[in-house]
Amino acid sequence: MSEPIYDIAICGAGPAGMALAALLVKRGVAASRIALIDAKTLAQASNDPRSLALSWGSRQILEEINAWSTAVTAIEQIHVSRRGQFGRSLIDRKDYDLPALGYVTRYGDIVTALGAVCEQAGITSLRPARVIALDEEGNAVTLTIDANGEAQTVRAAIVVQAEGGLFNEQQVRSTNRDYQQTAIIAQVRSSTPPPHRAYERFTEQGPLALLPQDDEYSLVWCVRPENAGTLLALNDADFLAALGKAFGDRVGNFTRATPRLGFPLGLNAAAHSTARTVAIGNAAQTLHPVAGQGLNLGLRDVTVLARLLAQGATPEKLAQYTALRQRDRSTTVRVTDTMARIFANDTPAQALLGLSLAAIDMVAPARSILAELMMYGRR
Repeated sequence: MSEPIYDIAICGAGPAGMALAALLVKRGVAASRIALIDAKTLAQASNDPRSLALSWGSRQILEEINAWSTAVTAIEQIHVSRRGQFGRSLIDRKDYDLPALGYVTRYGDIVTALGAVCEQAGITSLRPARVIALDEEGNAVTLTIDANGEAQTVRAAIVVQAEGGLFNEQQVRSTNRDYQQTAIIAQVRSSTPPPHRAYERFTEQGPLALLPQDDEYSLVWCVRPENAGTLLALNDADFLAALGKAFGDRVGNFTRATPRLGFPLGLNAAAHSTARTVAIGNAAQTLHPVAGQGLNLGLRDVTVLARLLAQGATPEKLAQYTALRQRDRSTTVRVTDTMARIFANDTPAQALLGLSLAAIDMVAPARSILAELMMYGRR
């Protein structure tokens, strides 16, 4: 059996993997030289209801490849506060002359748009198929894949790992921390929501985020694992009451909640790469969801890698990529890790954190830094 030879094989056809494939074609790489490999079909991925926070910079990336979904809700303000303490910061898109600070959409909508772009471009899609082995040689990498129970081999000059998975299912990387938090996610509705305003509220157990989506909020509530089990088991009325007690009344009363899901949270990151393999996005750095940086950081990975691989699918380009991405990656990892840990306790020092938010709100340069760290994101 002949073995297809590609310049670039991308393992993982999620938003980062498909965006990379589409951007490579945009940069001049022949679609026939790119392979996308994923264990799920596009139809399965398109049914994923999870919500994603996208920065303004991420919108620019997706628009460049004609993959910007119209099913988005704009975030025009971000309200940051600390539960039980004085002080808050309000970031407004008007201060940065932008139509929005960011956007909220569904995972399924993004992969549907990206899937259509990749299909129209003629990019090879091997799915459902699972990579079961990699054999890196001098001038290529041989991938053994399981496609519907049949083993096949694919050869590529460069392999990009873009499939990250959940924190508790990953192999431990060089930078690893279990936050001892569980993220409870759901869609919730409130009685008097300020339009297009997102909230990041820090509690003694972890951050609580409300992201505007259509006429509801996408909730990400980070709590200790022992409390997560209790909250997940509550009926809707009791859950909404607990949420109201934790968040307060800034959006009125919470009136509706969809079924909840819980995910363990941790930091798992490494800049590891080999001569012919590299990881991007969640496969390179799994972050705490505070500040909504995960996919946005991954798309910044994509833009740099696509530019370099378009110049040549070589080990030298991968080495350049690792060097160029080091600063943005390490800064984002450090900031999200610090925010996740320092705000998630009830020590007396928390009063100083509340005061710091008030100070940030009064100093424009400091507020600009917070805006970038939260959801703006620059490439």
